[in-house]
Amino acid sequence: MERTPPDRERVLECYQDGVRAIRDLAARVTDWSAPTPCTEWQALDLAGHLRCVAESYLEYLQDAPDSRLAKLFAQDAAAAVLIRQQARQNAAELAVLPPEPGPGRITSFTVSAGAYADLMPDMWDRTHLVYRGTKYTVGDHVGAACVEWHLHAWDLARAMGADYRPKDPGLLVSAWHWGVPHLPLAAVRDGARGEARGDAGRGDAGREDAWEAVLRSSGRSPVWPEPDPSPRPQARRRVRQPRRSPEGTPSPDPSHAASSR
Repeated sequence: MERTPPDRERVLECYQDGVRAIRDLAARVTDWSAPTPCTEWQALDLAGHLRCVAESYLEYLQDAPDSRLAKLFAQDAAAAVLIRQQARQNAAELAVLPPEPGPGRITSFTVSAGAYADLMPDMWDRTHLVYRGTKYTVGDHVGAACVEWHLHAWDLARAMGADYRPKDPGLLVSAWHWGVPHLPLAAVRDGARGEARGDAGRGDAGREDAWEAVLRSSGRSPVWPEPDPSPRPQARRRVRQPRRSPEGTPSPDPSHAASSR
């Protein structure tokens, strides 16, 4: 398991790449009611969540090391408890957002994410929180923000029927270990942790490429939406004699004229 702190410059670049990806993908969304890989969330809900998270991250940074997030993690609660509490917070914040279109929510996200980026370099080594006796710095939490932005960029892409892959998935593996200490990460195949371009395939024996490991560890399926496994009932067809063309050769059955996709 990778325990080396991620390189600062790579984290800063990855953070900006994530914000840029969300902004660019959101500009291509034509249907904000489209479903996303986030259960029960449409694209509009996802945009609202991004706004809420960016505003919360900015608050945590400004209040470090005494933020409400730090106080939550200081309880040394089980991971399941932390997940439930954060899920309730996410739902509550999303519920009280004013009605606004998706692009407006993404603009608010971009503003807060930019303010966070302006402040974090000077606070990089400040304690952000302490979890089970280990100190995690602001720089560690920036890594968590990188993971958040790139995962939600993928969500937006999938909602449009497209795909997305970060430039530096290996960085996200290291950032996960330091920025999301309460959640385990799926095993990454040898050689995939440090890959910069993310072009490696699936590994062996349950080990996955770096980006797929991050997706699955976050509860996502890399092939969302999953294909429908139930077989479709086939209508019974009457047996007919083939039509004859003027030349006497059988004509093609119209039901087979188009190739299946």
